[in-house]
Amino acid sequence: MGLSLFRAACAGLFALSLAGCQSLTALDTKQDDSATYQGFVGQNALAVGAKHYAAGNFGLAEKSFRAAVEATPANSRAWLGLAASYDQLGRYELADRAYDHLLKQEGRKASILNNKGYSYILRGDMDKARPLLHEAQALAPENTIISGNLQLTEG
Repeated sequence: MGLSLFRAACAGLFALSLAGCQSLTALDTKQDDSATYQGFVGQNALAVGAKHYAAGNFGLAEKSFRAAVEATPANSRAWLGLAASYDQLGRYELADRAYDHLLKQEGRKASILNNKGYSYILRGDMDKARPLLHEAQALAPENTIISGNLQLTEG
């Protein structure tokens, strides 16, 4: 049940990013061509990664999110997708690096803390998951996904 909630949360997050890509009407003309191309590649890879992740193709999702991160290193959605893909592939050391990067880049946001906490649930380490999920819940008390993940650590 927790895994399907996690997938649904990620799919929702990525659906929002896809909507933002589709509404792009003009490129910033102050950027040089290589920066514009990198931004386009990054957004394209992000959209492809989200589709693969939602379909359960985590290896392909990881490759796409990695391409998005390489093209646009400041894109936190790409980093979150990359970390979640690493989790699903059981590559927890790489997931930890991605989550740590995100926390430095974005700060201690509920969505990042929740995903990092869920990463520990996947590893069976409830003692590390619980404090992260409590912190996430304090930041977003109405979030039912965080509440559900906290319940997983107690059962």
